[in-house]
Amino acid sequence: MSRRHRAEKRKVAPDPIYGSELIAKFINKVMISGKKSVARHIVYNAIESFAKKVKLEDPLEAFEQALENAKPSLEVKSRRIGGATYQVPIEIPTNRRTSMAMGWIIINSRGKAGRSMEDALAQELTDCYNNQGATIKKKDDTHRMAEANKAFAHYKW
Repeated sequence: MSRRHRAEKRKVAPDPIYGSELIAKFINKVMISGKKSVARHIVYNAIESFAKKVKLEDPLEAFEQALENAKPSLEVKSRRIGGATYQVPIEIPTNRRTSMAMGWIIINSRGKAGRSMEDALAQELTDCYNNQGATIKKKDDTHRMAEANKAFAHYKW
């Protein structure tokens, strides 16, 4: 592959029900072994259930708000200088913020034992919407780590 040109991002086709690229990306992240119809079924049912729990008419708006609450703005990256390795806080690009938030929501949903993925996903989205739960804790831990290492911010590259 040529190193002269930047790889171009592929556009994701919007999902059939809400017409949202964000939900289409979320479905692709939930999907396992190429079973997109199963992933769609899980995500759509979870979003409907979640919207009823938070009592909002527009499920898409509720989903976007929950995702926005879960997005981190800072993270730390290891940077080796001299013989020492420093944890350098950096600002996260928008597309990576979204991807990280989606990943955390899905991982924490899969980690909930004893319930279906639909229920777990709806519960995790509700927690994110209300700024609580495992995903928000992960975001806060990431921010806390970046804040603690603010002294090394000048090693940014």
